[in-house]
Amino acid sequence: MERLSSFQQANRAEAEAAVVRLGPRLHNGDLIFQTSTSAQSRAIQLATHSPYSHCGILFRRGNEWRVFEAVQPVSETSLAAWVARGKNGKFVVKRLRDAETVLTPATLKRLQAAGGQYRGKNYDLYFGWSDNRIYCSELLWKMYQQATGRAIGQLQTLREFDLTHPAVQAKLKERYGNRISLNEKVISPVRMFESKELVTVVER
Repeated sequence: MERLSSFQQANRAEAEAAVVRLGPRLHNGDLIFQTSTSAQSRAIQLATHSPYSHCGILFRRGNEWRVFEAVQPVSETSLAAWVARGKNGKFVVKRLRDAETVLTPATLKRLQAAGGQYRGKNYDLYFGWSDNRIYCSELLWKMYQQATGRAIGQLQTLREFDLTHPAVQAKLKERYGNRISLNEKVISPVRMFESKELVTVVER
């Protein structure tokens, strides 16, 4: 059962209406971005200079759109619940620029299979690049790279982010102590969001 706060429950009907209205414009394999309300969201926004702090990938299951995402653990949820969980119910959906030719039924199967190997894995609080644990944008980047050979967004190292804000410093201290892996490869939601490999198809 999906757990929603009272605030999210109040927005659930609006989110469901939005999904019904926008659903026909969605395709399997679309990437969806939002501003998360999680505890670490503000630090991610400050470090990356972007409001987008969480992302997932869309697949249709029967008559319902679902979002496959790296939370705790890697799993999927209904699109309506996912939308209601984000800040102000806002989101942006992006699609591979040449999805019509690249995302064939066979490629979509590979994409889902690539995601399936991470299902149930723990969320990576340390943003490492190994497959033992995984975070949201890392999941999507690796799925697309494995299924299509395409890199959706430029990889960076942790030292390339803006780590100067006290809120970011506090989160780094909480996660890493005095051992911050500044050379760790990282893919941020905004680097995927800004990728020229993607085009915007829905913005709410």
